Amino acid sequence: MRMSNRSGINRRASALALCSGAILTGGLIAGCADTPGDDEPVSFNSTEQDITPAAAAGDPLPGITATDFNNARASFNTQEGLDDGLGPIMNETACGHCHTQGSTGGAGVQIESRFGRFVNGVFDTMASSGGSLRQLMTVGSFTGSNGKACTVPLEVIPSTATVRAGRLTTPLFGAGLIDTISDATIAANQSAQATAVRGVISRVKVLLPNPADSSQVINGTRSGKFGWKAQIASLVQFSADAYLNEMGITTQHCIGGNSVLSFATESKPNGVAQPAGCDDRGPGGAGIPAGTDDGVGTCASGQSEIQDDVDEFFKFMTFLAPVPRLPIDANTDLAGGTAFSKAGCADCHLLKDYVTPAHPANGVPANFKFRPRTDFLLHDMGSLGDSIGNDGDSPATTRLMRTAPLWGLHVRTKFLHDGRASNITDAIHAHAGQAAASVTKFDALSSAEKTAMLTAMNSD
Repeated sequence: MRMSNRSGINRRASALALCSGAILTGGLIAGCADTPGDDEPVSFNSTEQDITPAAAAGDPLPGITATDFNNARASFNTQEGLDDGLGPIMNETACGHCHTQGSTGGAGVQIESRFGRFVNGVFDTMASSGGSLRQLMTVGSFTGSNGKACTVPLEVIPSTATVRAGRLTTPLFGAGLIDTISDATIAANQSAQATAVRGVISRVKVLLPNPADSSQVINGTRSGKFGWKAQIASLVQFSADAYLNEMGITTQHCIGGNSVLSFATESKPNGVAQPAGCDDRGPGGAGIPAGTDDGVGTCASGQSEIQDDVDEFFKFMTFLAPVPRLPIDANTDLAGGTAFSKAGCADCHLLKDYVTPAHPANGVPANFKFRPRTDFLLHDMGSLGDSIGNDGDSPATTRLMRTAPLWGLHVRTKFLHDGRASNITDAIHAHAGQAAASVTKFDALSSAEKTAMLTAMNSD
């Protein structure tokens, strides 16, 4: 529904009131910039000239030393093997093998496989059959740690699965900046949205906190920001989750003297555990639980330490700068952003700048502005939703998808969660559910408006 100027003013007033309240109570909310109405001129790109100061895609943020960045990137690109704990099933053998577009850390072209079914009106992940992620690779035949001949079968999607979906590897550029966004900021985004397009905050548990961030605690609840479903709130947890699910390497960590084993259980091909010694040949070590590939070991009182590989992956993602935008004429940028807003796309893909805190816990630059063009909320995407969820989710819940960031588009070749679109126009036309009205409004734009909008989007 097209909002009038008065509705736009009311929406902006609501957002500014939230920001003012946060400041008065002592909390700095990142990204409390004025949200434009649908009829107001607005640039697609930020007017800040240094918002993406990297010279090329894959460069680090300002202040990150070359040594730290290169060490973290080397770990990210390291190919894992059986003796590292690879497998028994996985999607790849190195993080850098999937995150390739534009540079190491970009989006991927591989399409991973998800499956499940609905039983009595609720979603079933089919965990007993290895769901809902079907790993695409296996370590095959090898000699296990007990000298036994081992053969790990390749997973298949069970014939009883009625829901099947693809998932494209997400880009990691600017992930460390995103990691600093507060729950209050995301709540303000939600409150400022019109009812018809208002998103849902993904409330998730932090299974692995960043030890340097005192606001993160084990099993604490925070707003999810990472993953197609905003199912992960902490970037360090995103790292451990990927190590387990994408490469099959299990890890143990220490947080405040507590041993964290949330990522210490081996994946089972189609739900069937491998014979003893036949999951892989992980190094293990003193104090690391039996069957866990790698970890910190016995946790001393008060000790907080992340397993070294997971920590290096986390650092690499944190260090990555947003992709530098391409040169664009200022008038075209303004016309493109205005058309983007007129089509309703900016209702969810917000054309506002976020800003990092004065003292970021993860080491990214302080008071750094960035524009990922997302509200970090979940929206009912109708037929575009992938119908994958957690056990017990309703069909409506499984259609919820996180608003994807729209930066670095010019280094991408596939779009949407399953990579079905090879260009931005097709991606727009696939939108449905709460975004259906925006498709209609996009089609109603003039040819000049569409050209300016797509030019601006492709400049980032």
